[in-house]
Amino acid sequence: MATATAGGAAVPGTPPPAVPPKNRGRGALGTRPWVAVCFLLPALALLGALVVYPIGYTAYRSLFDASGTSFVGLDNFVEIFSDEGTFTAIKNNLIWVTVGPTVATALGLIYAVLTERVRWSTAFKLIVFMPMAISMLAAGIIFRLVYEQEPDRGVANAVWVGVHDSFAEASAYPGAHPLPVSGLAESGGGSYTTKSSVRAGDAADLPLVGVKAGSMPGDAPDAKTAPTADGKITGTVWLDFVKGGGGRPNVIDPGEKALSGITIEAVKDGKVVATAKAGADGTYALPADKAAGAQLRLPASNFAEQYNGVDWLGPSLVTPAIIGSYVWMWAGFAMVLIAAGLAGVPRELLEAARCDGASEWQVFRRVTVPLLAPVLVVVLVTLMINVLKIFDLVYIIAPGSTQQYANVLALELVLTSFGADADQGVGSAIALLLLLFVAPVMIVNVRRIRREGRR
Repeated sequence: MATATAGGAAVPGTPPPAVPPKNRGRGALGTRPWVAVCFLLPALALLGALVVYPIGYTAYRSLFDASGTSFVGLDNFVEIFSDEGTFTAIKNNLIWVTVGPTVATALGLIYAVLTERVRWSTAFKLIVFMPMAISMLAAGIIFRLVYEQEPDRGVANAVWVGVHDSFAEASAYPGAHPLPVSGLAESGGGSYTTKSSVRAGDAADLPLVGVKAGSMPGDAPDAKTAPTADGKITGTVWLDFVKGGGGRPNVIDPGEKALSGITIEAVKDGKVVATAKAGADGTYALPADKAAGAQLRLPASNFAEQYNGVDWLGPSLVTPAIIGSYVWMWAGFAMVLIAAGLAGVPRELLEAARCDGASEWQVFRRVTVPLLAPVLVVVLVTLMINVLKIFDLVYIIAPGSTQQYANVLALELVLTSFGADADQGVGSAIALLLLLFVAPVMIVNVRRIRREGRR
């Protein structure tokens, strides 16, 4: 038989104390179940009205035609899976889910780690996080301008063209070409070569036409006939065109302008033996001992069209370009959450790793990242759910000509349900397909929250 100790505690074998009558019928927290239901009822009603009912009605509506009066069964699902646009949207959604959250999370991690060592870290974090303050609509308009094809308007191409032109010399006169009656003929690759070889003392004039008005300087001097010189082959390169008409072909007429800066090559047996550049008055000179018996060639670099940058919103780059705008907006969000998690990392672990001889890269890879893994998963899953709902960035940034190449399920849903030929039956089927894509990510997130709640 069990006995009690001096302090009144029951020894093993003592029956549990009886529950007071006033606590009977209460839950683990001492609250009656009906009271908990009363507090939960508004939230449950709101959840049912905003989540459960719309999902149920969408499933019901997907079984009817566009008018909602005729039952069509699974015909709407057959239609979306027989449409090539749906497969493009699914492919793009997979690209979005794979690339967007991963890049944004990685950048957020890099920003959060590096800003710990920056003196003005708060200001830097504010600048990186600032895009989150604007709407998707505003971000779409901004990046539609950034990706403009014309370098004078699009920032991306202005930078790209500037870098390109720093390493590659721009052509002097894009689009210029000789007349059929001239002594020049196309020799492949956009270059032009004289039909016959040149000899010392002969006039090797090279007339061209087709120079764009914007390529000719306003103060371009008149062309002059090149003087003959002993031991040299001379000639003139000029624009064989007189404003208002008139003039004779292959003859330097008064008022015809010199094409200064054009490169002339002497080619013999397929090799360049001499090179010259036309002067301000269009004249040039080549050494006769090297150029005699050679053909003169105007290389394609003189006439190539001006580099106009990258077609960012073309069929092949439109999706990566839009993902870039998304990363610009959400990298700050990832940085703030990761920085909050980084603040809770024990500094003694990092210092211990450094004392053991680990480099900064090893500390980052072997200590910092594993400790931040729960936070990184939260950020990654949140962004994955977010990108599956993206449609406004795609709708605003992608031009009409390439929107089909950038299409995603959310945009397809909006256009099908509320576009010109609205069919809410097919739109509801697309909505259910999108729900199937979101559901696995949501299940993973719920399980993660439950695991953390049990710790």
